[in-house]
Amino acid sequence: MSTKMKVPEQPPIRSATSDTLFLKQNVNRWVVSVRLTTPNWTLCSHFIQMQLYCVDERWNVIDSIQLHLDKVRACKCSVLTMAYSKQCLLFVLTVFTFATRTSFALPEVIRIGGLFDSSDPMPESAFRQALDRINENGRFLPKSNLVSLSERLPPSDSHFASRRVCQMLRNGLAAVLGPSSSSTSSHVQSICDALEIPHVNTGCQSRLRRTQYAINLHPHPTALGQAYVDVIRTWDWKTFTILYEEEESMVRLQLLLKVSTTSGFKINVRKMPETTNFRPFLKEIDAKGERNIVLDCSAETLAVVLKQAQQVGLITSSYSFFITSLDLHTLDLEDYKYSGTNITGLRLVDLNKIKAANLTKAYSSTSRYYNPTLMNPNATTFTTETALTYDAVHMIAKALRELDRSQDVRVKSLNCDGVDTWIHGNSLINYMTLVEMEGLTGFIKFDTQGYRTFFYLSILELTPEGLTAVSSWNPIDGANVTRPTVTEATTLLDDNLINKTLIVSSKLSDPYFMLKESADMLTGNDRFEGFVVDVIDEVSKLLGFKYVLRMAADSNYGTLDPVTGEWNGIILELLEEKADLGIADLSITYEREQAVDFSLPFMNTGISILYKKPQKQPPSLFSFLSPLSVEVWIYMCAAYVGISLALFILARLTPLEWVNPHPCDPNPKEYENQFNFLNSTWFTIGSLMQQGCDLAPRATSTRMVAGIWWFFTMIMISSYTANLAAFLTIERVESPISSVDDLAKQTKIKYGIVGSGSTLAFFRDAKIATYQRMWQFMEANNRSSTPQMPGPYVKSNMEGVKRVQDSKGLYAFLMESSTIEFFTERKCDLTQVGGMIDSKGYGIAMRPGSPYRAAISQAVLKLQETNRLLILKSRWWKEKRGGGACKDEGGGSSAASELGLANVGGVFVVLVCGLGIAIFISLCEFSWEARKIVNEEGDSFWKGMLREFRSAVRTSGNTKPVKRRYGSSVARSESKL
Repeated sequence: MSTKMKVPEQPPIRSATSDTLFLKQNVNRWVVSVRLTTPNWTLCSHFIQMQLYCVDERWNVIDSIQLHLDKVRACKCSVLTMAYSKQCLLFVLTVFTFATRTSFALPEVIRIGGLFDSSDPMPESAFRQALDRINENGRFLPKSNLVSLSERLPPSDSHFASRRVCQMLRNGLAAVLGPSSSSTSSHVQSICDALEIPHVNTGCQSRLRRTQYAINLHPHPTALGQAYVDVIRTWDWKTFTILYEEEESMVRLQLLLKVSTTSGFKINVRKMPETTNFRPFLKEIDAKGERNIVLDCSAETLAVVLKQAQQVGLITSSYSFFITSLDLHTLDLEDYKYSGTNITGLRLVDLNKIKAANLTKAYSSTSRYYNPTLMNPNATTFTTETALTYDAVHMIAKALRELDRSQDVRVKSLNCDGVDTWIHGNSLINYMTLVEMEGLTGFIKFDTQGYRTFFYLSILELTPEGLTAVSSWNPIDGANVTRPTVTEATTLLDDNLINKTLIVSSKLSDPYFMLKESADMLTGNDRFEGFVVDVIDEVSKLLGFKYVLRMAADSNYGTLDPVTGEWNGIILELLEEKADLGIADLSITYEREQAVDFSLPFMNTGISILYKKPQKQPPSLFSFLSPLSVEVWIYMCAAYVGISLALFILARLTPLEWVNPHPCDPNPKEYENQFNFLNSTWFTIGSLMQQGCDLAPRATSTRMVAGIWWFFTMIMISSYTANLAAFLTIERVESPISSVDDLAKQTKIKYGIVGSGSTLAFFRDAKIATYQRMWQFMEANNRSSTPQMPGPYVKSNMEGVKRVQDSKGLYAFLMESSTIEFFTERKCDLTQVGGMIDSKGYGIAMRPGSPYRAAISQAVLKLQETNRLLILKSRWWKEKRGGGACKDEGGGSSAASELGLANVGGVFVVLVCGLGIAIFISLCEFSWEARKIVNEEGDSFWKGMLREFRSAVRTSGNTKPVKRRYGSSVARSESKL
């Protein structure tokens, strides 16, 4: 029944708001849109009550709807849309606004939950310290105290985290902070969403969409990805390799991956192995010539990767690393400061604010926040998660202060299994998104979606002075980095190098320093050519000096005599000031570095083994047996005998294999069985050879044996045929040694080195047992050497190479891998065995305290950055002086592997199982037939069964007499076939 509409009057408390009502019919439903406009945001300090009246054409009220909006909903949602099922002429809207008090009292105790699952104890300490500082500072929450409820969780244990959160919520929480891991955080988030509790996170999450009650202070992955792109473009990398640790990293790196399609950059993406030994992985990257590397991993993994990269020779001036971790500043990079490697990273934490806030002093041994696991805490040990945790607590406090001005807040206990929610959770999370503040991680502000997309990053670069902020990045201005170039550095040294003539000493060694092949008489620098000649020429062009090349008087690199303490070779000429520079395949060692100065290395190498390439062995006469191992052949023979016997026995047991030999005779005197022992063996061998025979089993049990044998032979013959082709076509190559350990364990193959130089010093001073044993072996051979049996030491690399060629596999030569690469490109009977056993670099030597060191090092760095050194190496290794004569014969194994029992053992299992089933079926057939005979003869069942079994087994030949029974006929046996 309809009633006449009465429009309530507006309460005279505050000024009313202006309203706009829209109606739109959609099928049988009316959509009502109410737009609330509030001049000067007066509505933001009110609670709103709206009354909608549904009336017909006579202005009778059909129905009414009452709506309540709190302050935050009114300010954030100015348009309210509803669907109504009744057909109304129109809706009449009345809005009531109620003034609120300017300030409500928050509870005296407000609990904040903290969940921490990282191994770093500092975030939890920062959480407690931030709460205490807010409580001590009366301007935040003067009448309330924030109390922490913190829990340390096992990593990635979401079930344990869920139980802990539910226990904490029973005490009443205003917000939950953490944990940082994505898997655990998602479970905590779902609980907070269900109970309408704000959830604050500080970890980099892979989820690109925010839920209603979640907020994350960590920079948004998309914005971080844009920072990566801007830095890469600033460095002008055209090709680079991305190494990532976890699949979640691809969310941050997706913009960087798109650069390859939009800007034409060449990008390689490699996932890091799940191990603590990254050396083989890094060596593979080095072998592929990848020089610009983007490294995305945790700070703990990063420290291990950089250390192992240094061990395998990647921390040199030839490489550039861009670190995506925001915790690069927390690592100890002392060992890499002077390597010349370009290590660049980003930092979100503002170290100046940490120092200004005196936060590090709070972790001293006299403080209540002291943790014995924190060693020498300072500003650089503050991780990004620690700073974000500190900022998150202050953000929560600011939001609570704003919430106190509009609502009477009460925190209550919540049950995860219940239906109650916290009515203030939505308002508090909205206030959090409106917070703007300065924190330890810079300016904190959220966009309209609740993401932190605006932030400042410091761009860091490793220099000899340590990590230095060279510029900053923000989403609006991007990155603007200016780096000093070689030209800028050399202008400071113009007076020292410009137009000067330097004497450069070297040593003949292919392909570094060689006499030029010419029919004309050459003089001066024109007499020489080689890789180091081109390098010193490029350096002289960059720095503007002239040079004169000369050979070392004694043709040695430079070795310290342990008895006299005197140097020889190139090092001696530098010390005696007979030369200004020394350049050759001269390794930078500790002893040499103590005597002279070196530039940054222009080439990285290591000691490896040069050995004569093993001869390919032709296939043997009985190679057809090689596809299968000996044990498989034995098992196959056993299977053949076993199946033959089984077929023979089962055929005698089952009555269905005993048939009338003369079908035309209705009353035969005996039955015949076609499967005697010879026929059984012939049947199995015919099946094995896939030829078949004229015998066919009749009984189910014998057919089961035949079928499972056919399956077995099909698998075995197919496997044999497939593997036989490889054994008959591939020539087997057998090398007696495959690594330095193999070389050290045997005594048949002699090995040696150049009689002076860094390789000799390496083995002489080695502390590893393997290398010590090799040094003792070489020394023993040297003492027992004769003109007919020379010792292990040679005068030059070329002499060692020739000796390897003439030794017929009885001599191996240890030398630098780069030189081995040169010779194996030209001498096809030589090969490199194993990898490098150490890592070293070739540098330009100078007199001690030389003023040219900085300029020459920067010139070498410039040549590396422009790939000029790679071009020169390719020219001398693969093109000139017979380079490229030996083409790569392809990778992969040169020998096929025989199939063992582990490969084909399953088919034997199937064969045994099938045989067992056939035996069971045969016994059933025998028992059934024997039972009929016993019943007709009236004898005991077990005695009759035993008599029939003896009759079947003892029957000689392949026939047995017919037992006449009442009503029996030959047709019985024939009908069962």
